[in-house]
Amino acid sequence: MNHLFFTLDEEDKIALVDVKSRVTEQFNQNAEKVTKKFYTEFKKHHDAFQSFIEGLESQMDIDWYTSLMLNRLMFIYFIQKKGFLDSNTNYLSDKLKASKNIKGKDKFYKSFYKTFLLTLFHQGLGKPNHTDEFQKELGKIPYLNGGLFDVHKLEKDNDKLDIADKAFEKLFAFFDEYNWHLDIKPTTTGKDINPDVIGYIFEKYINDRASMGAYYTKEDITGYISKNTIIPFLFDRVKEKVKNAFTNESSLWQVLKENPDRYIYDAVSRGVDANLDNNIELDKKIASGFPEYITIGIDTTKPNLLERRKRWNEKTDKEFALPTEIWRETIERRSRYWELREKIENDEIREINDFITFNLDIVQFAQDAVEQYEGSDFINAFYKAITEITILDPTCGSGAFLFAALNILEPLYEACISRMREFVEVDNENFESRTSRNGNMRGGTGKKHENFRKVLADIEGHTNEKYYNFKSIILNNLYGVDIMNEAVEIAKLRLFLKLVAVVDPDNKKENYGLEPLPDIDFNIRAGNTLVGFASYKEVENAFDEKEAGCTFVF
Repeated sequence: MNHLFFTLDEEDKIALVDVKSRVTEQFNQNAEKVTKKFYTEFKKHHDAFQSFIEGLESQMDIDWYTSLMLNRLMFIYFIQKKGFLDSNTNYLSDKLKASKNIKGKDKFYKSFYKTFLLTLFHQGLGKPNHTDEFQKELGKIPYLNGGLFDVHKLEKDNDKLDIADKAFEKLFAFFDEYNWHLDIKPTTTGKDINPDVIGYIFEKYINDRASMGAYYTKEDITGYISKNTIIPFLFDRVKEKVKNAFTNESSLWQVLKENPDRYIYDAVSRGVDANLDNNIELDKKIASGFPEYITIGIDTTKPNLLERRKRWNEKTDKEFALPTEIWRETIERRSRYWELREKIENDEIREINDFITFNLDIVQFAQDAVEQYEGSDFINAFYKAITEITILDPTCGSGAFLFAALNILEPLYEACISRMREFVEVDNENFESRTSRNGNMRGGTGKKHENFRKVLADIEGHTNEKYYNFKSIILNNLYGVDIMNEAVEIAKLRLFLKLVAVVDPDNKKENYGLEPLPDIDFNIRAGNTLVGFASYKEVENAFDEKEAGCTFVF
């Protein structure tokens, strides 16, 4: 916590952005420590849990089923803490204690796994229409669907599969040490776990298996690649439909020109004041290293340029610097800033791909374009583009690239729908005004923007708009394949948690107001992307061969 304090020397220079940056940095460091600590303990419990599994022959099946069970249980810990399981935030531990009491009275008791968990998974979370007898025993349980709690192949093929109670006693005791929550708000308890931890667990697991050729891609890389491929694709599709939005006279590029600093990353503009001369506010000993400063009155008694630049290898003052930066790097970065600003002000950035070339904030520009461009045809084309784009990660792992894509698309979905609502409301107001002037009955709706009205009506049939957006993206935009069964299950699990996170349980509503989760088995699949058909023509030929009496293997 000491890092959250500012010195008296810093007080006059500190800005709100500096406070936010330092606080966020400390929270991120805290979260990373908690996650690493959780993983260290989790790995021990993962290995211990395996030893309690009976009825499976191969180690591969034991590994697979261990991952499946732990994924299911972590999912339940997240949703129980939000109140989705009989409104009991300690549901699993309480049910385990209750089962132990039954064990003491009933000699026919098998195990917590056999008598309770499988029923909860398959009859409760995996099926709708729970009987009164079921609710009496297990309480009010939502139907989730989604496939995570269906009868698994290993469960179907192994009648003797069982797990001792001891496994759950140890695991739940470990889980109960942490605060499980579905949001990503920073906290300082040192015991907070959110769904990102599941991705981290898989990351560490993958790193342990790097010798097999498996690697985890960090968020900064997935984000960079995703935004610089998805957004140009969307703009290219929109340009095909709405060419007038991309002409020189269009207001689209004026958004960029009017506020260039908005699209230059903080990492480039740090410590630069655009209202001052390029280098005039720098320390004179630093500025004297610029030859052009001889003409503006800066004392350059030492004529040797290398001598005047002696300080350029010293660490940069905090008010101008990025972390670890020296003056030479700072000056180069500042020169880059002014170069970018000049290009924007001179109207040299005219294509979406220019944002990639000059490393400008392409995500912010896309968001602003949707929120500010005046034409409804642009919004209609953009929404069509984002609903039709398909993004495939052929080695998806736990979904790192898919989540990066989701985080890019979701704000754009939201912005488009917000603009749709604006256009419809204006249309309705104009319609009412016209009917009033003509002496007709007020009310009704206009005829314009039928596509917008259909989308808005569709949203009304869902839990909330956020859920609608995430569900649309997961079903329509994201596709992944991985050769590891465990990876595919984790990717699905994280996507499901993303959906549940945006719903607040309402005990008065059916199923707590939660829509059954979508079936994404088609979207996220286990398989080998290096074998199979490479083109649609090959598929056609294969079916022709089958019809001719030949056999073939997919």
